[in-house]
Amino acid sequence: KTLDDDNKPAQAEANARALIEQDRVFILFGSIEGGPSTAVMKAAVDLQVPFFGPMAGSPTLRRPHQPLVFPVRSEHKEEFRALLAQAKSNGMTKAAFVRSDSETGMQHLENVRLLCKELSMELVADLPFRSDIDDARIEAMAKKIGESGAQVIFNHGGVGMYEQLIRKARAQGVKGSFWAVNSGSAQLAQKLGPLAHGMIFAQVVPDPMQRKTEIAREYREVFARHNPGKDFSYGSLEGYLTAKALVAGLRLAGPKPTRASFVEGITKAGALDLNGLRAKYQPGEYTGLAMVDLAIYTRDSRFMH
Repeated sequence: KTLDDDNKPAQAEANARALIEQDRVFILFGSIEGGPSTAVMKAAVDLQVPFFGPMAGSPTLRRPHQPLVFPVRSEHKEEFRALLAQAKSNGMTKAAFVRSDSETGMQHLENVRLLCKELSMELVADLPFRSDIDDARIEAMAKKIGESGAQVIFNHGGVGMYEQLIRKARAQGVKGSFWAVNSGSAQLAQKLGPLAHGMIFAQVVPDPMQRKTEIAREYREVFARHNPGKDFSYGSLEGYLTAKALVAGLRLAGPKPTRASFVEGITKAGALDLNGLRAKYQPGEYTGLAMVDLAIYTRDSRFMH
């Protein structure tokens, strides 16, 4: 059974509790975005039901460790690490971070500070925002970026706001490089048009547009068979990988699976093989996938890894 949370944490938690208490589901699977996924996790932990494959990179899904919560995709911290390391290799030393003004946003900020210290970089601007941010505050944020001297600016979430910020910053003459995490990357690039050319995006799956990896070839064949005429995408490959991991986990639960045997099977195996990628689940630490790839958005409007 599937329930829509409308990207609202309160609805996500209510849906999760209804699925467990009323529909008696075996496990919870595949919520999207950090806020709703964290809310689903709360219900799963309270009611002691496994929660597999939240499609979100929030640190709350891994720390503190939750024995019933199995992330598959890499967390945002690893995306931040990849972006900052690339910036450092390009000779950049000053960074600005655009993040939600929330508890999770603060956790992301702490991770970015630690990574900057690790890479001998300086975080010159912390740029929190709320969902009700208006044009005047976005203008002020763009001005702050320019005054900070940031050479690279990157975000967590807020694709619509980030698009407006980039437009306003460019209109003000801000010269820094705007980069981004995977969330909404295709939509952001399409909306920005020429302003996105040269942007670097962190991606948590291999290139779905090319047949260069085993998992991409498998995904493309299955997707084309079931969705003829539709475009390949990062989002659908992430969904495919997450579902493939779920099937692999269920197979380890034995011929008469229980919630306990599902958890035990995965942790005893230590990892799930996803056709060339390994999602790791050691006792006390569920890493999932550790892969992050970088893609540049080219002048002919495509992602090149």
